Amino acid sequence: HELDASKEMMRTESGDLADLAREDVTRLGIEIQALGTQLRTLLVPRDPLDDRPAVVEIRAGAGGDEAAIFAADLFRMYTRYADLCGWSIELASTSEGVLDGLKEVIFLVRGRDAYGRLRYESGVHRVQRVPVTESSGRIHTSAASVAVLPEAEEVDVDIDPGELKIDVFRSSGPGGQSVNTTDSAVRITHLPTGLVVTCQDEKSQHKNKAKALKVLRSRLLDRQVAEQEAKRARERRLQVGTGDRSAKIRTYNYPQSRVTDHRINLTLHRLEAIMNGDLDELVNELQSAGFEERLQVETT
Repeated sequence: HELDASKEMMRTESGDLADLAREDVTRLGIEIQALGTQLRTLLVPRDPLDDRPAVVEIRAGAGGDEAAIFAADLFRMYTRYADLCGWSIELASTSEGVLDGLKEVIFLVRGRDAYGRLRYESGVHRVQRVPVTESSGRIHTSAASVAVLPEAEEVDVDIDPGELKIDVFRSSGPGGQSVNTTDSAVRITHLPTGLVVTCQDEKSQHKNKAKALKVLRSRLLDRQVAEQEAKRARERRLQVGTGDRSAKIRTYNYPQSRVTDHRINLTLHRLEAIMNGDLDELVNELQSAGFEERLQVETT
Protein backbone atom coordinates (compact mmCIF):
# COMPACT_ATOMS: atom_id res chain seq x y z
CA HIS A 1 0.00 0.00 0.00
CA GLU A 2 2.82 2.40 0.87
CA LEU A 3 4.46 1.75 -2.52
CA ASP A 4 1.17 2.33 -4.39
CA ALA A 5 0.56 5.54 -2.44
CA SER A 6 4.04 6.84 -3.27
CA LYS A 7 3.60 6.02 -6.97
CA GLU A 8 0.27 7.82 -6.97
CA MET A 9 1.92 10.85 -5.33
CA MET A 10 4.60 10.87 -8.03
CA ARG A 11 1.88 11.08 -10.67
CA THR A 12 -0.29 13.74 -9.00
CA GLU A 13 2.14 15.99 -7.12
CA SER A 14 4.98 18.23 -8.24
CA GLY A 15 8.07 19.83 -6.74
CA ASP A 16 9.35 18.64 -3.35
CA LEU A 17 6.44 16.28 -2.72
CA ALA A 18 7.08 14.47 -6.03
CA ASP A 19 10.81 14.22 -5.22
CA LEU A 20 10.03 12.71 -1.79
CA ALA A 21 7.62 10.23 -3.39
CA ARG A 22 10.30 9.26 -5.94
CA GLU A 23 12.79 8.61 -3.12
CA ASP A 24 10.19 6.48 -1.31
CA VAL A 25 9.51 4.41 -4.43
CA THR A 26 13.27 3.76 -4.86
CA ARG A 27 13.72 2.85 -1.17
CA LEU A 28 10.69 0.57 -1.08
CA GLY A 29 11.77 -1.14 -4.31
CA ILE A 30 15.15 -1.98 -2.76
CA GLU A 31 13.48 -3.25 0.45
CA ILE A 32 11.04 -5.44 -1.51
CA GLN A 33 13.92 -6.89 -3.56
CA ALA A 34 15.87 -7.68 -0.36
CA LEU A 35 12.83 -9.36 1.22
CA GLY A 36 12.34 -11.40 -1.95
CA THR A 37 15.94 -12.58 -1.78
CA GLN A 38 15.51 -13.51 1.91
CA LEU A 39 12.34 -15.45 1.13
CA ARG A 40 14.03 -17.36 -1.72
CA THR A 41 16.92 -18.23 0.57
CA LEU A 42 14.52 -19.54 3.22
CA LEU A 43 12.74 -21.66 0.59
CA VAL A 44 16.05 -23.22 -0.49
CA PRO A 45 18.05 -24.19 2.61
CA ARG A 46 21.81 -24.03 2.21
CA ASP A 47 23.34 -27.43 1.47
CA PRO A 48 25.28 -28.38 4.65
CA LEU A 49 27.92 -30.03 2.45
CA ASP A 50 28.86 -26.66 0.90
CA ASP A 51 31.08 -25.78 3.87
CA ARG A 52 33.05 -29.03 3.60
CA PRO A 53 36.55 -29.20 2.13
CA ALA A 54 36.49 -30.42 -1.49
CA VAL A 55 38.27 -33.47 -2.87
CA VAL A 56 39.10 -32.68 -6.52
CA GLU A 57 40.10 -35.37 -9.02
CA ILE A 58 41.35 -34.43 -12.49
CA ARG A 59 42.01 -37.12 -15.13
CA ALA A 60 43.35 -36.76 -18.65
CA GLY A 61 40.81 -38.01 -21.18
CA ALA A 62 40.88 -38.31 -24.97
CA GLY A 63 43.86 -36.65 -26.62
CA GLY A 64 47.00 -38.45 -25.42
CA ASP A 65 49.89 -36.27 -24.22
CA GLU A 66 47.95 -33.06 -24.98
CA ALA A 67 45.10 -34.21 -22.71
CA ALA A 68 47.61 -34.74 -19.88
CA ILE A 69 49.04 -31.25 -20.48
CA PHE A 70 45.50 -29.83 -20.34
CA ALA A 71 44.83 -31.74 -17.09
CA ALA A 72 47.93 -30.06 -15.64
CA ASP A 73 46.64 -26.67 -16.88
CA LEU A 74 43.32 -27.27 -15.08
CA PHE A 75 45.18 -28.23 -11.89
CA ARG A 76 47.17 -24.99 -12.14
CA MET A 77 43.93 -23.04 -12.74
CA TYR A 78 42.29 -24.46 -9.60
CA THR A 79 45.47 -23.96 -7.57
CA ARG A 80 45.53 -20.29 -8.51
CA TYR A 81 41.83 -19.92 -7.80
CA ALA A 82 42.40 -21.47 -4.36
CA ASP A 83 45.16 -18.90 -3.72
CA LEU A 84 42.80 -16.07 -4.68
CA CYS A 85 40.14 -17.46 -2.32
CA GLY A 86 42.61 -17.91 0.54
CA TRP A 87 42.17 -21.70 0.52
CA SER A 88 44.87 -24.30 1.11
CA ILE A 89 45.63 -27.28 -1.14
CA GLU A 90 46.89 -30.69 -0.04
CA LEU A 91 48.04 -33.17 -2.69
CA ALA A 92 46.77 -36.74 -2.25
CA SER A 93 48.02 -38.41 -5.42
CA THR A 94 49.62 -37.53 -8.77
CA SER A 95 50.39 -39.57 -11.86
CA GLU A 96 52.69 -37.62 -14.14
CA GLY A 97 52.80 -37.68 -17.92
CA VAL A 98 55.35 -36.24 -20.35
CA LEU A 99 56.04 -32.51 -20.92
CA ASP A 100 54.86 -31.61 -17.38
CA GLY A 101 51.47 -33.20 -18.07
CA LEU A 102 49.36 -35.03 -15.49
CA LYS A 103 47.55 -38.27 -16.24
CA GLU A 104 45.75 -37.89 -12.92
CA VAL A 105 45.88 -35.66 -9.86
CA ILE A 106 43.82 -35.84 -6.66
CA PHE A 107 43.96 -33.00 -4.15
CA LEU A 108 42.08 -31.64 -1.16
CA VAL A 109 40.95 -28.01 -1.03
CA ARG A 110 40.35 -26.57 2.44
CA GLY A 111 38.76 -23.23 3.15
CA ARG A 112 35.48 -21.40 3.53
CA ASP A 113 32.78 -22.68 1.15
CA ALA A 114 35.35 -24.77 -0.80
CA TYR A 115 32.95 -27.51 -1.90
CA GLY A 116 30.11 -25.03 -2.39
CA ARG A 117 32.22 -22.93 -4.78
CA LEU A 118 33.80 -25.84 -6.67
CA ARG A 119 30.96 -28.38 -6.86
CA TYR A 120 29.78 -27.32 -10.32
CA GLU A 121 33.23 -27.96 -11.84
CA SER A 122 32.44 -31.69 -12.09
CA GLY A 123 32.20 -32.94 -15.66
CA VAL A 124 34.18 -33.13 -18.89
CA HIS A 125 36.27 -30.07 -19.79
CA ARG A 126 37.27 -29.80 -23.45
CA VAL A 127 40.16 -27.80 -24.94
CA GLN A 128 40.63 -26.66 -28.53
CA ARG A 129 44.15 -25.44 -29.39
CA VAL A 130 47.36 -26.20 -31.27
CA PRO A 131 49.24 -28.63 -28.99
CA VAL A 132 52.93 -28.11 -28.22
CA THR A 133 53.37 -31.64 -29.60
CA GLU A 134 51.86 -30.61 -32.98
CA SER A 135 54.37 -29.56 -35.67
CA SER A 136 51.92 -28.71 -38.49
CA GLY A 137 49.96 -26.08 -36.53
CA ARG A 138 46.64 -27.92 -36.63
CA ILE A 139 44.06 -27.31 -33.90
CA HIS A 140 43.31 -30.41 -31.81
CA THR A 141 40.48 -31.15 -29.40
CA SER A 142 41.38 -32.87 -26.14
CA ALA A 143 39.54 -33.44 -22.89
CA ALA A 144 39.99 -33.95 -19.16
CA SER A 145 37.42 -34.96 -16.59
CA VAL A 146 36.98 -33.25 -13.24
CA ALA A 147 35.21 -34.74 -10.22
CA VAL A 148 34.59 -32.59 -7.14
CA LEU A 149 33.51 -34.46 -4.01
CA PRO A 150 32.67 -33.21 -0.51
CA GLU A 151 35.23 -34.46 2.00
CA ALA A 152 33.57 -37.19 4.01
CA GLU A 153 33.79 -37.45 7.77
CA GLU A 154 33.97 -40.83 9.46
CA VAL A 155 30.39 -40.53 10.65
CA ASP A 156 29.17 -40.04 7.05
CA VAL A 157 30.34 -43.37 5.69
CA ASP A 158 30.84 -46.59 7.63
CA ILE A 159 33.63 -48.60 6.00
CA ASP A 160 33.97 -52.23 7.05
CA PRO A 161 37.72 -53.08 7.11
CA GLY A 162 36.77 -56.59 5.95
CA GLU A 163 35.50 -55.07 2.69
CA LEU A 164 38.87 -53.54 1.85
CA LYS A 165 41.74 -55.07 -0.12
CA ILE A 166 44.95 -53.18 0.66
CA ASP A 167 48.08 -53.56 -1.50
CA VAL A 168 51.42 -51.90 -0.87
CA PHE A 169 54.10 -51.37 -3.50
CA ARG A 170 56.96 -49.09 -4.47
CA SER A 171 56.15 -45.62 -5.77
CA SER A 172 56.78 -45.02 -9.45
CA GLY A 173 57.29 -41.86 -11.49
CA PRO A 174 56.75 -41.03 -15.18
CA GLY A 175 57.56 -43.98 -17.42
CA GLY A 176 57.25 -46.39 -14.52
CA GLN A 177 60.69 -45.86 -12.96
CA SER A 178 60.80 -46.52 -9.23
CA VAL A 179 61.15 -43.37 -7.10
CA ASN A 180 61.22 -45.09 -3.74
CA THR A 181 63.11 -48.03 -2.32
CA THR A 182 60.43 -49.02 0.20
CA ASP A 183 56.88 -50.30 -0.23
CA SER A 184 55.31 -46.97 0.74
CA ALA A 185 52.65 -46.64 -1.98
CA VAL A 186 49.18 -47.90 -1.05
CA ARG A 187 46.32 -49.14 -3.21
CA ILE A 188 42.94 -49.67 -1.51
CA THR A 189 40.12 -51.54 -3.27
CA HIS A 190 36.61 -51.30 -1.86
CA LEU A 191 35.31 -54.75 -2.76
CA PRO A 192 31.51 -54.07 -2.69
CA THR A 193 31.76 -51.16 -5.17
CA GLY A 194 35.02 -51.90 -6.98
CA LEU A 195 36.29 -48.39 -6.20
CA VAL A 196 40.11 -48.22 -6.23
CA VAL A 197 42.23 -45.46 -4.68
CA THR A 198 46.01 -45.27 -5.01
CA CYS A 199 48.21 -42.87 -3.03
CA GLN A 200 51.97 -42.68 -3.34
CA ASP A 201 52.95 -39.04 -2.79
CA GLU A 202 54.08 -39.47 0.83
CA LYS A 203 57.23 -41.35 1.86
CA SER A 204 55.29 -42.94 4.72
CA GLN A 205 53.06 -45.94 4.00
CA HIS A 206 50.90 -44.94 6.98
CA LYS A 207 50.30 -41.42 5.58
CA ASN A 208 49.53 -42.77 2.10
CA LYS A 209 47.02 -45.21 3.59
CA ALA A 210 45.32 -42.42 5.59
CA LYS A 211 45.05 -40.24 2.47
CA ALA A 212 43.73 -43.14 0.39
CA LEU A 213 41.05 -43.89 3.00
CA LYS A 214 40.07 -40.21 3.07
CA VAL A 215 39.62 -40.17 -0.72
CA LEU A 216 37.75 -43.49 -0.66
CA ARG A 217 35.39 -42.26 2.05
CA SER A 218 34.69 -39.10 0.02
CA ARG A 219 34.00 -41.14 -3.11
CA LEU A 220 31.54 -43.34 -1.24
CA LEU A 221 29.74 -40.30 0.20
CA ASP A 222 29.73 -38.77 -3.27
CA ARG A 223 28.06 -41.89 -4.68
CA GLN A 224 25.29 -41.54 -2.12
CA VAL A 225 24.85 -37.83 -2.95
CA ALA A 226 25.07 -38.50 -6.72
CA GLU A 227 22.33 -41.13 -6.54
CA GLN A 228 20.06 -38.63 -4.77
CA GLU A 229 20.99 -35.88 -7.29
CA ALA A 230 20.38 -38.21 -10.27
CA LYS A 231 16.97 -39.19 -8.91
CA ARG A 232 16.07 -35.54 -8.42
CA ALA A 233 17.44 -34.64 -11.88
CA ARG A 234 15.32 -37.35 -13.53
CA GLU A 235 12.27 -36.03 -11.76
CA ARG A 236 12.94 -32.37 -12.47
CA ARG A 237 15.12 -32.38 -15.61
CA LEU A 238 17.86 -30.33 -14.01
CA GLN A 239 20.66 -28.94 -16.18
CA VAL A 240 23.27 -27.59 -13.76
CA GLY A 241 23.15 -29.78 -10.66
CA THR A 242 22.74 -33.21 -12.23
CA GLY A 243 26.11 -34.48 -10.99
CA ASP A 244 26.60 -36.25 -14.36
CA ARG A 245 30.39 -36.67 -14.59
CA SER A 246 30.27 -37.79 -18.24
CA ALA A 247 28.56 -34.60 -19.46
CA LYS A 248 30.64 -32.13 -21.47
CA ILE A 249 30.28 -29.00 -19.39
CA ARG A 250 32.83 -26.49 -20.70
CA THR A 251 35.00 -25.71 -23.75
CA TYR A 252 38.24 -23.73 -23.66
CA ASN A 253 38.89 -22.38 -27.17
CA TYR A 254 42.41 -20.93 -27.36
CA PRO A 255 42.35 -19.53 -30.95
CA GLN A 256 39.29 -17.43 -30.03
CA SER A 257 40.35 -16.79 -26.39
CA ARG A 258 36.91 -18.05 -25.42
CA VAL A 259 35.51 -20.14 -22.55
CA THR A 260 31.96 -21.49 -22.93
CA ASP A 261 29.98 -23.21 -20.19
CA HIS A 262 27.40 -25.29 -22.04
CA ARG A 263 25.04 -25.81 -19.08
CA ILE A 264 24.16 -22.13 -18.75
CA ASN A 265 25.10 -20.97 -22.29
CA LEU A 266 27.66 -18.54 -20.87
CA THR A 267 30.59 -17.47 -23.08
CA LEU A 268 33.44 -15.35 -21.71
CA HIS A 269 36.16 -13.94 -23.99
CA ARG A 270 38.96 -13.89 -21.42
CA LEU A 271 40.47 -17.34 -21.49
CA GLU A 272 43.91 -16.30 -20.22
CA ALA A 273 42.51 -14.71 -17.06
CA ILE A 274 40.33 -17.76 -16.38
CA MET A 275 43.26 -20.17 -16.83
CA ASN A 276 45.12 -17.97 -14.32
CA GLY A 277 42.44 -18.66 -11.71
CA ASP A 278 39.95 -15.84 -12.30
CA LEU A 279 36.92 -18.13 -11.94
CA ASP A 280 34.62 -16.01 -9.81
CA GLU A 281 32.29 -14.90 -12.61
CA LEU A 282 31.85 -18.48 -13.84
CA VAL A 283 31.39 -19.86 -10.33
CA ASN A 284 28.90 -17.12 -9.36
CA GLU A 285 26.79 -17.72 -12.49
CA LEU A 286 26.79 -21.49 -11.90
CA GLN A 287 25.87 -21.10 -8.24
CA SER A 288 23.04 -18.77 -9.21
CA ALA A 289 21.75 -21.23 -11.83
CA GLY A 290 22.00 -24.09 -9.33
CA PHE A 291 20.09 -22.03 -6.76
CA GLU A 292 17.33 -21.27 -9.29
CA GLU A 293 16.99 -24.98 -10.09
CA ARG A 294 16.73 -25.93 -6.43
CA LEU A 295 14.20 -23.13 -5.89
CA GLN A 296 12.12 -24.54 -8.75
CA VAL A 297 12.24 -28.00 -7.16
CA GLU A 298 11.21 -26.67 -3.75
CA THR A 299 8.31 -24.59 -5.07
CA THR A 300 6.73 -27.02 -7.57
